Amino acid sequence: MLAKINDFIKKPTSKNIVINAIGNYLNVFFTAFFALILVRIMSPGQYGVLSVLLGIAYVLANVLDFGTSATIYSYLPPMIEQKADNLYRFLKSTFFYQTFFSIIVIIFLFLTFSYLDRVFFKTAAPNWELYLTTFSVLFLLWQNYALNCLFAAKRFFSANIYLNISNLLKTVLIFFLLYIKMINVGAVIFVFGILGPIIFFIFLFFEKKHVFINIARSQIKKEELKFAYTLTYFVASQFFNLGLRMDLFLLSYFRSKTEVGYYGLSQKIILTLIASITSVTQVLSPQFSRIKTKQEARALFKTGFLYLLIPAGLFLLLFITPNQIFNLFFTLKFAKTAAITKSLSLPYIIYALGNLPLLFILYTVKKPSVILVSNIIFFVIMTVGCYFLIPIFGVFGPAYAISLALYLSMFNLALSAIWEYKKMKN
Repeated sequence: MLAKINDFIKKPTSKNIVINAIGNYLNVFFTAFFALILVRIMSPGQYGVLSVLLGIAYVLANVLDFGTSATIYSYLPPMIEQKADNLYRFLKSTFFYQTFFSIIVIIFLFLTFSYLDRVFFKTAAPNWELYLTTFSVLFLLWQNYALNCLFAAKRFFSANIYLNISNLLKTVLIFFLLYIKMINVGAVIFVFGILGPIIFFIFLFFEKKHVFINIARSQIKKEELKFAYTLTYFVASQFFNLGLRMDLFLLSYFRSKTEVGYYGLSQKIILTLIASITSVTQVLSPQFSRIKTKQEARALFKTGFLYLLIPAGLFLLLFITPNQIFNLFFTLKFAKTAAITKSLSLPYIIYALGNLPLLFILYTVKKPSVILVSNIIFFVIMTVGCYFLIPIFGVFGPAYAISLALYLSMFNLALSAIWEYKKMKN
C-alpha cells in the first residue's frame, strides 16, 4: 500500500497538481485575507455593492473567454510538443479575435451600465465606479488568457508564482490605501481588476520576452480558432458562468444590500474553493485530450477521481466547520454568513466529482454540444429556482436551486460520458 501511495505521489501529474494546488491555495489565502480586511472596514451594504460589481467583472471576464480556453487546452499542448510552425500564429489569432469581440461587448456595457444598474443591479454606485468595473474586464480577460496558455504549456510554477506575487503586491496596496484613508469600492476594484493584471504581465514579459516578440511578428489567421468547437463551448460555458452568479444578481434585485453583503461573502468562500477544483482540472485537461482507448480512459478516470476527492473533501469540511470559526474570521457583523455558506457547500461536492465526465466529453470525445445541454439545464433551473425561492426563503433560497441545478446537469453529463465510453475502442 505504501509503495502504491509513493508511486502515486511521484507521478508527474501529482507533482504538477501539487504545484498548481499550492498556487491556488495561496490564491485562496489571499482572497480570504482580502475578504477578512474588507469586511472589517466596510459595512455589509458597501461590501454588497463591491460583491456585485466585482461579480459582474469576473463573470464578463469568463463570458468573454468565447470558449478559447477549451481550444487552448485542446490544441496548444500538441503544438508545443511537435514544435508546430503555426504555434505563434495560433496564439496571436486566438488573442486577437478574443480581444476584438470583447471590446465590442465592453463598449456596449460602458454605454448601458448606468441604466442597467438603475433597473436591475440597483447598487446605486457612482458612474465612475461602474465605468472602472467595465474597464477592468479587459485586463482580467487578458490575464486569464495568459494563465490558460501557461497551464496548457505545463508552466504551472511560473503561472502561480506571478499570480501570487501580484496578490502580495495587491495586499500591500490595499494596506497603503487603508493607511492614507482612501479605501473605498472604486479603489478596491482598481487594485483588483487593473493593477493586479498589470503586475502579472510585467513579470511574465521579463521571462517570456521572446514569446511576446514572436507572437507580435506572427500573422492572424481565422482558421486557427476552430470556430465550431470554440463557439459551442463558449455558449455552453457562459450559460454555466452566468447561472453561477444569478443567485447574487437576483438577491440584489429582491433583497436588501445588507443581505446581499452576507450572501456575497458566502459566495466568495464557495467560489474560492472552486479554485481548488480548477487546480486539478487544469492539469488533467491536456491528458484527457490524448485518450484513444477504453483502457487509457479507465486509468485516467481512476487517477482523476482520486485527485478530485481533495476539493470534494474541502466542501465537506466547510459544511462541518463550527460557526465560531466563521465569526472569528468575519466578525459577528457577518454572523449570518456561516449558515448561508454551509447551505451552499454540499451541492458543490457533486460538482467537484462531476468534472470527470465533463473533461472526458470536452477533451476526449470533443462534443461540447453535450456540455451545452447540461449547462442550459443548470442555468434555467438556477434562474427560475432563485426567482421563485428567494422571495420565499431569502438568502437561503439559492441553496435549493443550486442543488437541483447541479444534480440534474451533472447527471446528464455522467450519462453522456458512459454512452460515449461504451463506443470507444478496447
